[in-house]
Amino acid sequence: MALKSRSKINATFSMSSMTDVVFLLLIFFMITSTLVHPTALKLLLPQSKNQTAAKPLTTVSITRNLEFYVEERRVSFSQIEPLLREKVGQNPETYISLHVDENVPMKEVVRVMNIAKRNKYKLILATRAK
Repeated sequence: MALKSRSKINATFSMSSMTDVVFLLLIFFMITSTLVHPTALKLLLPQSKNQTAAKPLTTVSITRNLEFYVEERRVSFSQIEPLLREKVGQNPETYISLHVDENVPMKEVVRVMNIAKRNKYKLILATRAK
């Protein structure tokens, strides 16, 4: 007696859905990786054991070539105070983060600190952990 099976099982696997998932994950990671960057300026910050948990509203950076940046935008020293007034406004509880290369003379750091003191801004000096 010759019995034939009428239902044949197809043992193939379609990879098209798997490639779609991998492609979507690739796009997701490419987009999220461009959004996450600590700073675009390469500064060698001084070391410190203490770290603060305060979140600054804006940053002021001084490179080793004595170039001033407010939020990664290059400015002259005379433009720092008006830009900070515009960003901070009248909010006394706002913090400003000061990122200074460790080779910058203290005179330049004090000039920016004087701007903060004149306008009663709270200033955080950024450091790297020891």
